[in-house]
Amino acid sequence: MAQHAPPARGARLGRAAGANGSGSTVSGVVLLLPGASRFSPGPVRPLARALARAGGAEGLVTHTVIHGGESSREEQAGWAADEAVRRYGDVPVCLAGYDAGGAAALRAAGHGAVNSVLAMAPCLGEAATADSPEPVKQLSGRQVLIVHGTNDARSDPETSFRLAARAKKANRSTCRFEVHSDGHALREHQAEVVALAVDFVLGAVFSGRYSRPVTDALAAPPPLGLRMPLASGFGRSLRR
Repeated sequence: MAQHAPPARGARLGRAAGANGSGSTVSGVVLLLPGASRFSPGPVRPLARALARAGGAEGLVTHTVIHGGESSREEQAGWAADEAVRRYGDVPVCLAGYDAGGAAALRAAGHGAVNSVLAMAPCLGEAATADSPEPVKQLSGRQVLIVHGTNDARSDPETSFRLAARAKKANRSTCRFEVHSDGHALREHQAEVVALAVDFVLGAVFSGRYSRPVTDALAAPPPLGLRMPLASGFGRSLRR
């Protein structure tokens, strides 16, 4: 497994939430990668709370990766995965990011401990062009979920669709949900986004079982499984 040197004046892991806080045995780790602006956290904070509640009893521990220093978010995500292995041993790691953190989660997915990636409104930027597309090889063998608002004015949702379409060719375990009428912060349907993310993370890290919409999205051929609408009220009556 590739190792990453600790970034100079770089990332650190926030306080553990979930299993570690209760003294339980840790059997899975989620590393939350926030966006570029602390004034627009998107769904990261409510997701952290929801994961602690839903996964703590199963041994899930969650850390927010606090960005700092001069190294890239991708490098710091790799360092955070190394640190999770150092602290908790050989357990599956999910990289879950929003905005710039979503892009970093996708790019750092090749780390040997990472088994799943959740990217919410990923800011893929100008690198994701026809001449210089985002890499997808590192997503092979991972469970991948991308969530994007259709009215995102900061990060073009079509960019994440194109990445997902390329990733799906190399990795069938890729799906993408569209949050209709929502913007970059995914604020209008935050409850549904968080419920979808929790369902995916618990399924990817532990059981391999998902709710019916996620199962259908993973099984559907492109473009259907990459343009799955996130239903209003998702999560209210889920039966895992």
